Amino acid sequence: MGADAIQTNGHDQAKLTGGEEIQRLRCFVKNYEWGKLGPESLVARLQEANTGQRVDSEIPYAEFWMGTHESGPSHVEFGSGHGVSDKCMVTLKSWVLDNPNLLGSKVVDKWGCDLPFLFKVLSVTKALSIQAHPNKALAEKLHREDPLLYRDNNHKPEIALAVTPFQALCGFVTLKELKEVITNVPEITELVGSKAADQIFNVHEHDEDERIKSVVRLIFTQLMSASNNETKQVVSRMKNRLLLETKHRELSEKEKLVLELEKQYTGDIGVISAFFFNYVKLNPGDALYLDANEPHAYISGDCVECMAASDNVVRAGLTPKHGDVQTLCSMLTYKLGYPEILKGFPLTPYVTRYLPPFDEFEVDHCDLPRGKSTVFPAVPGPSVYLVIEGKGQLRTGSSKVLVNRGDVLFVPADIEIHVTGESDVMKLYRAGVSSRFFQTL
Repeated sequence: MGADAIQTNGHDQAKLTGGEEIQRLRCFVKNYEWGKLGPESLVARLQEANTGQRVDSEIPYAEFWMGTHESGPSHVEFGSGHGVSDKCMVTLKSWVLDNPNLLGSKVVDKWGCDLPFLFKVLSVTKALSIQAHPNKALAEKLHREDPLLYRDNNHKPEIALAVTPFQALCGFVTLKELKEVITNVPEITELVGSKAADQIFNVHEHDEDERIKSVVRLIFTQLMSASNNETKQVVSRMKNRLLLETKHRELSEKEKLVLELEKQYTGDIGVISAFFFNYVKLNPGDALYLDANEPHAYISGDCVECMAASDNVVRAGLTPKHGDVQTLCSMLTYKLGYPEILKGFPLTPYVTRYLPPFDEFEVDHCDLPRGKSTVFPAVPGPSVYLVIEGKGQLRTGSSKVLVNRGDVLFVPADIEIHVTGESDVMKLYRAGVSSRFFQTL
């Protein structure tokens, strides 16, 4: 991008430069209190490399956002100089709005002049809230009724791809496990009452799905609706009981987790409700996908996350933020059983694809050794590339871009990308519109 392209007006700049093939993005960071501190955070290291901002060792760096969402917009940087006067910044959203051809006609026809996905990196050291994301109909209703809390009207299916060992709570455990929970965690019965708790023993695996779900919904809603004072007392008693039992037996992994959560969120209803959820441990390269209305809480680790372009979250438990217990408990599917873990499938010797059952997005992971090359074929929609580690180059038919850790690049529709590694290993992730979407048109 030459200096002759620089204009004083951002929109003029974007229109003049709309034909460029690859553009670097400057990205937005969220400093939520659950993020890892300072340089321990992958997000912090990416931000420093991406923007040049120095890392503060006392600040949590939680989320690195790549996309057009108004809550954390990325910017396109034009200009090749090193001084502020040599460069011009416009939001990615305004740039694609002025240049819809960058998105491809099929994407514009379906989602308008906007990126349909939001790409993130998360660095988690303290549990996130127990939460779920609404489907499209509920998102529209929540946004209409409380636009300050629910900022947009879109659904938010998502995928979390582990970069480091990653832990999460996700979905309800099986009926058999729930019966064991009610039996072995008497504090739940203290909070919901024996009349509600005992109903779990009146349903069986062969019963109708809706009958089982209605009982789980009843018990979980009663639990989450317990008063704050009673919850604090009961959680404290549970903690003391478990600490006493450590003298006589080895606690289960879930019990150890619950004690850790109690340290983070003392007296919180989310501590005891964790017994209801699957404790999921992902190895690097494993991915967890979450449809609308499925409960989850990330616990620790670093992940790449991709989702439909939304920031809608319904929370209840393990959070100082606003909780909406009634909405959360009424929206959940109450589907029981362990979630599906995606391992991805190979596209080339160096590229693995993760393809959840959603139109808006897919994620590719590329590990490229020094001197090796691979090709990302042209697709009819936009892509965002992120380099997490190492260095290399991206080439198109008419340009070459050198990339290092922290570089984020927007690639328009119908552009083939050749990637070559120039370090021991270059780790790169690509987010794009689901290839299934284009195949079904």
